[in-house]
Amino acid sequence: MRVISGRFKSRRLIGFKAPHIRPTTDRVKETIFNILTHEISDARVLDLFSGTGNLGIEALSRGANYVEFVENNKTSLRIIKDNLQELGVTSNVRVSAQDVFDFLKSYKGEPFSVIFIDPPFTEEIAHKCMLAIAHSQVAAINTRVVIEASRHERIDDKYGPFRLLDRRQFGDKSASFFQRE
Repeated sequence: MRVISGRFKSRRLIGFKAPHIRPTTDRVKETIFNILTHEISDARVLDLFSGTGNLGIEALSRGANYVEFVENNKTSLRIIKDNLQELGVTSNVRVSAQDVFDFLKSYKGEPFSVIFIDPPFTEEIAHKCMLAIAHSQVAAINTRVVIEASRHERIDDKYGPFRLLDRRQFGDKSASFFQRE
């Protein structure tokens, strides 16, 4: 697993081997960030179910202003912190050791401009997460949300003020792109 583009281009990231973890492949990550090209620079990014921090770190590498990683798995939290330390990232990030749904319920800060949802593949909770985001304060008008999930998981075309812009299939995965109206 590596950073594809930007200031950390080609840097390797520490991975995590577990049955519920399916790291975002370079092909999927490249597609996601090509679609979000104009949204990432100076963005406030929320990386939910962060895993290794792969998506949030790619966003930082490509010019995001701030990234908040939300993860509750202790091993994943250590890996995110180790990856950030290895890259020398000490500012403009926050690692929240918290359940994603608790975070969404309690968040009262500045809204994010890009949100990544990449839950464990063994749990079909991306749909539930979008419902929670639609009723939270994490997003503002024009916030983009990207869901990476099993292509068999239920992902609707609309969640409250969020509408589907695009959906891409990658074998057994899909990436769905939403925007808040």
